[in-house]
Amino acid sequence: QVQLVESGGGLVQAGGSLRLSCAASGSIFSISVMGWHRQAPGKQRELVAAITSGGSANYVDSVKGRFTISRDNAKNAVYLEMNSLKSEDTAVYYCFANANRQGVYWGQGTQVTVSS
Repeated sequence: QVQLVESGGGLVQAGGSLRLSCAASGSIFSISVMGWHRQAPGKQRELVAAITSGGSANYVDSVKGRFTISRDNAKNAVYLEMNSLKSEDTAVYYCFANANRQGVYWGQGTQVTVSS
C-alpha cells in the first residue's frame, strides 16, 4: 500500500507565497519522477512541474520563474515553492509519484486559493 500525503495549501493574497509538500510512504522501492498537477474549476488537469530522481525539472510555461520544484529522494518527498502567486494559480494541486515497476500514485489534493 502506497500513500502520498500532501500539505501546505491554503489561502494567500496575490503576490504572496506558499510551499507545498508531499511525502510518499508504504511499499515503494524507487521513484523515477515526482511532481505536481493542478486542476482549476471548469478546467482540465494540467502538469505544473515534475522532477526526476537526478534532479532534472520541468515546468509549465505559466509558472516558470515563479515556482520551484525540489525533491528529497531519501524521504521520497517532493516540494513546490510557489512565489508571486496569481489568481489564475487557484486550483487543487495534486502530487504524483511515478514508481518504477509499480505505477503512478496520486495524493488526495490540496487547495490553493489566491485572492486578488
